[in-house]
This record gives sequence, C-alpha cells and structure tokens, in this order.
Amino acid sequence: MERGQMEPVEVVCPVCRRTQIVYLPVEDLPLCPDCGDVRMVIQELLDEGKSY
Repeated sequence: MERGQMEPVEVVCPVCRRTQIVYLPVEDLPLCPDCGDVRMVIQELLDEGKSY
C-alpha cells in the first residue's frame, strides 16, 4: 500500500482519551461520540511490519 491511499490510523479524544480506528484520507477527523463537539486527533499511524 502506498502513502496517500486509504490507511488505518488510531485517533484519540484529547478530553476523555477515547480511541478508535478510522481510515484516511477522509474530509475531517471524527468528532468524539462521548464528548460531542470535541474533534479527535491522530495518535498513531497503523502500518504493517512494525518492529519493537
């Protein structure tokens, strides 16, 4: 998969710390379903082949 195509990313709410996985590119990052009007931020790009 090349950069710029649909990629899974983990987003997190900066207020309540709820996390979820969305696929980018999308127009906007989602709003937190728990907080209502808080925009979620990208926490991590979920790429295959990570090494720890």
